[in-house]
Amino acid sequence: MKLTLGFSPCPNDTFIFDALIHHKIDTEGLEFDVFFDDVETLNQKAFRSELDMTKLSFHAFAYMTGQYALLDSGSALGFGVGPLLISKNEYLANHHDHISADLRVGIPGKYTTANFLLGIAFPHLLQKQEMVFSEIEQSLLADQIDLGLIIHENRFTYMDKGLHKVMDLGNYWEQQTGCAIPLGGIVVNRRLDQETKEKINRVLRKSVEFAFANPKSGIDFIKQHAQEMSEEVMYKHIDLYVNQYSIELGKAGRKAIDVMFAMAEEKGLIQPTQQSIYLIP
Repeated sequence: MKLTLGFSPCPNDTFIFDALIHHKIDTEGLEFDVFFDDVETLNQKAFRSELDMTKLSFHAFAYMTGQYALLDSGSALGFGVGPLLISKNEYLANHHDHISADLRVGIPGKYTTANFLLGIAFPHLLQKQEMVFSEIEQSLLADQIDLGLIIHENRFTYMDKGLHKVMDLGNYWEQQTGCAIPLGGIVVNRRLDQETKEKINRVLRKSVEFAFANPKSGIDFIKQHAQEMSEEVMYKHIDLYVNQYSIELGKAGRKAIDVMFAMAEEKGLIQPTQQSIYLIP
């Protein structure tokens, strides 16, 4: 059986999917037609129910629980891994009370978890411009935006470009909830039969476990998609976003996701879910 699979070219995704798509594990007869896209493009494809299996921001997933179910492996949750709000203006970095509603903010997508966290911390920031995450730093430097919401490897590069941190939105979330930050998960289309969905869940876990046991196995594949990142930065990125939650959500991982969904429902951002969001109850 051939299934459509979408994930980002970022090192954490290529790291966990390498064994699965290159048959380094037993895929139980499954083949995958892979699409590499940024997180917001994947979100939009999921809204159109185009993919059988995909990486998805948890914010976007909150709107699609009727179409997709969350797999128990492959998720990106953690402490100290949240998005950063940055600026070229050092004054703003030191004076949060001067962050006014008229400031222009570059965001990596409306339905990204990063934008959800921004809305919690700075609900008055509504002048948002959606752009590919890798273009946000340059837009700040060119004064096209006043604030930038950065994710992925840009967490490690913004200071080198003379940009300043305004707030670590991940730290803000952790202080508010005490939970890990749910960034993204791997979901499966509910239209597939139950046997296939459970098979996908098993082979994904095997792929993640293989990656942990053989961390250098996928180095060429990871480098191929890592946008000229050094190997050191690639593995720093992987260490941040791939952890025990990526093997299995467990109680703590599920609690973090449930808290996020409850907060979104409380703020009227999403409708209450009518069924379990998890493939495995």
